[in-house]
Amino acid sequence: MTAKNRICLWFNGDAEDAANFYAATFPDTEVTAVHRAPSDNPSTDAGAVLVVDFTVLGLPCMGLNGGPAFKHSEAFSFQVATDDQAETDRYWDAIVGNGGQVSDCGWCKDKWGLSWQITPRVLTEAMAAGGNKAKRAFEAMMTMQKIDVAAIEAAVAGA
Repeated sequence: MTAKNRICLWFNGDAEDAANFYAATFPDTEVTAVHRAPSDNPSTDAGAVLVVDFTVLGLPCMGLNGGPAFKHSEAFSFQVATDDQAETDRYWDAIVGNGGQVSDCGWCKDKWGLSWQITPRVLTEAMAAGGNKAKRAFEAMMTMQKIDVAAIEAAVAGA
């Protein structure tokens, strides 16, 4: 069944490369279709990849090779919940190690400019708990780039 709603991500000719990278990096992620331009248009030549249908962690997406007019920004990000430091490291390192950029508080950008939040569940659980646990977890997070699970756990415990 085709989803009624999906995220459309604008790329400058490299939607298929991005989708293939996501499929190789994240579980429950796959490229489901590649559609080629039927004729020349302002952004592509006839036969060039125009649209790529894919999923990211089960979320339906469409990559549109729309050209250089629009850039990604932090106003949109994928937030990936991780279960432990190894999973956090694996996703962070894959994104950053493939030409991405490091940012603060668990955020990074892939080489196509899309923002990712690689967020251990221990952090979101601490924030949901509220009170001093949330305050300590938040203060610890504000000093980090990639989230350090052990440091968040220590902050939550008041250590």
